This record gives sequence, structure tokens and C-alpha cells, in this order.
Amino acid sequence: MILRIALIGPESTAKSTLSEQLARHYNTVWVPEYARTYLENMTAPYTKDDVLAITRGQLKSEEEKLKQANKLLFADTELIIASVWLIDKFGDCPQWINDKILKYEYDLYLLTRPDLPFEDDPLRENPLRREFFFHWYRRELEDRDFNYRIVEGENDARLKNAIRFTDELISGKHI
Repeated sequence: MILRIALIGPESTAKSTLSEQLARHYNTVWVPEYARTYLENMTAPYTKDDVLAITRGQLKSEEEKLKQANKLLFADTELIIASVWLIDKFGDCPQWINDKILKYEYDLYLLTRPDLPFEDDPLRENPLRREFFFHWYRRELEDRDFNYRIVEGENDARLKNAIRFTDELISGKHI
């Protein structure tokens, strides 16, 4: 049995860093954010179709990494982020994504609080809306009654919090 853990949260809240660190700590694999690779190769502004392609690519990447996982799989994003992105940017989200959010429910969601300084990069769009998105993601998790914990703190404290929550999941599932 593979336990799946998703990192969800606003931009620049260390989701990628934590995913990689947690995978290393637990001797397993993690699923990088497909959007980053996809968008880095674009020369024009992205469209709704691009976000849908990114969403499909993220699902495919996760399915591939699941085959390599050692008891745990950490995902550096998930479908709630895609849904929120589509609604915020384009006004709606296709039903198939909402259906898959329920089908692909994770054993644990680590919601990253925007308590770190924002690190600018060309792909980040919302430096002033991180609290807004944090609360939106939290509502989405609560509305679906998904198992989540809020990860906060800087540097080692943030990682230790994420490890503690992951250990609690593992001990409850007895893997």
C-alpha cells in the first residue's frame, strides 16, 4: 500500500522544496510540479487549454512515479490547485477535474502557510494574493472533509512540522 501525500498551497511557500526533502527523508520519490516545466518552455502567454494540458500531465507524472514509490509518494501539487487556478484565471473549471479531485483523494494534504518571504520568479503571478489563495485552498479541503495539516515555520522548523504530520499518518495507517 502506497500512502499519497499532496503539498498544496500558494506560490512560494516551499512546496517543491518540502516535497523533495520529504521524499529524501522517507527514501521514496516525489512528483515535481508539471506546470513549471511546461510553462518554462512556452513563448506566448498560457491559455485555459494549456492549464488543462498541465493538469493531465501532472496526473500522468503521478501515475508514473507511483510505480517507483516506496510506501509513500509526495506530490508537489494536486488537482485542487488546478481547479482554483482555472476558476481564478478563466472563470470556470471543467467537471472532470472536480470529479478526479474526489477520485484522487490523498491520504494527507500538507497545506503550506504563506509565512515565508515571497521569492519572485518569472512563473509566479500572485505575490500579493498568497493569503487569499491559502484560505481558498483551506476551504476546498474543509468542504471536502479531506485530511489536512497546516505546515508553517521557516527552514528546518517547516520540514520538521511536515515530517511530524507524515509520521502521524504512517503510525495511524501502520505501514
